[in-house]
Amino acid sequence: MKLYVGNLSYDTSEDELRDAFAAFGDVASAKIINDRETGRSKGFGFVEFNDDEAARKAMSSMNGSDLRGRALTVNEARPQTDRPRGGMGGGRERSGGAGYRGGNRY
Repeated sequence: MKLYVGNLSYDTSEDELRDAFAAFGDVASAKIINDRETGRSKGFGFVEFNDDEAARKAMSSMNGSDLRGRALTVNEARPQTDRPRGGMGGGRERSGGAGYRGGNRY
């Protein structure tokens, strides 16, 4: 079972995240999501357990708990959805040149 962990401090490492959840069972993976452009943490991540019961215990115990001075939000992760991968704002067409306002210009 994969858990979403939100409200992480930007300084939290993946090892710290793993260690915080390891008290509840064997952590299969711990991943903090980083911004593609800056490489800086986005303030959330995912912790995955092989044992669903351990994940449920971790979720109920860690939700609202303090890690690096921040109250964590812990929920079961939702399945990832397919998102369009475009370079210009989600694939919308761009039209007109600089200063184009549409309509008549006279």
